[in-house]
Amino acid sequence: MLIGKDFLTVHDLEPLGVLDLVKKADSMKAGLPPQVLVNKTVALLFEKPSLRTRVSFEVGVKQMGGTCIFLSNSEVGLGIREPESDVAKVLDRLVDCIVARVFSHSSLEKLAANTDLPVINALSDKGHPCQAMGDCLTIFENKGRLEGLKLAFIGDGNNIAGSLALACSDAGMDFSISSPEKYQLPTEIWLSAKKLSAKTGSKLDWNPDPKEAIQDADVVYTDVWVSMGDEKEKEERLNTFAPYQVNESLVEYAKPDFLFMHDMPAHRGEEISEGMLDHKNSVVYQQAENRLHAQKAIMAELLSS
Repeated sequence: MLIGKDFLTVHDLEPLGVLDLVKKADSMKAGLPPQVLVNKTVALLFEKPSLRTRVSFEVGVKQMGGTCIFLSNSEVGLGIREPESDVAKVLDRLVDCIVARVFSHSSLEKLAANTDLPVINALSDKGHPCQAMGDCLTIFENKGRLEGLKLAFIGDGNNIAGSLALACSDAGMDFSISSPEKYQLPTEIWLSAKKLSAKTGSKLDWNPDPKEAIQDADVVYTDVWVSMGDEKEKEERLNTFAPYQVNESLVEYAKPDFLFMHDMPAHRGEEISEGMLDHKNSVVYQQAENRLHAQKAIMAELLSS
């Protein structure tokens, strides 16, 4: 299911591996998780604040019999207090897995290159593959499939959108993104998703008009307009993205039984209207819970031996 020792991007899954991982996570949610982390310690190395990611990893590790150590940015100082290579080589002798939430994806790559331990991406500027796996599990639970569905992402072509584009393309799900031209998906991610979609027969498109992008969507997804690290651009972004708010009027263009999704935290009155998180079609809290089960499946794959 996983190609190598790490899970840094969706590309670390074997071709068509998204559905396999989702099914494994679905099975774990239905029963007791395998106790593959007994006598094992997982280091959570977080440069950025977190609610869902930290809690879901800590709970998941404990449910699988393991122990967690949380290391904040002030304690480690990746690349500042100590280079990533030194941190990796020290942890290599003390723990069994590194889960890292970092500003720069290159930090993940440096950690992975300097240890034989599994390294899991708990968010970087390039992607959030654990989020995408939890999202696909949520869609699978509600729709019974992934292939042949359409997900419309409205807003910034950021790390969340990038991981979703890759995951959807691998699973045979159409991915339509609507964003201002300046905020499209990075070319590298777009081309990678195109290659995957060509193999699965899914569609990938960008449309500046959210009403057109959301047409007949099975899933409507959005994220914050100002991500961590983009605070200096806040005023410009709020003005630019104003026409891309997901609200009760916009979702009328989706299928009647669409799912509304948001990775959270959410900013009511910005990317969503006040009532969208509690909309009758919203699955955002189920989505948050499913991070736990998707991540257990990932850790089981990497740490079962």
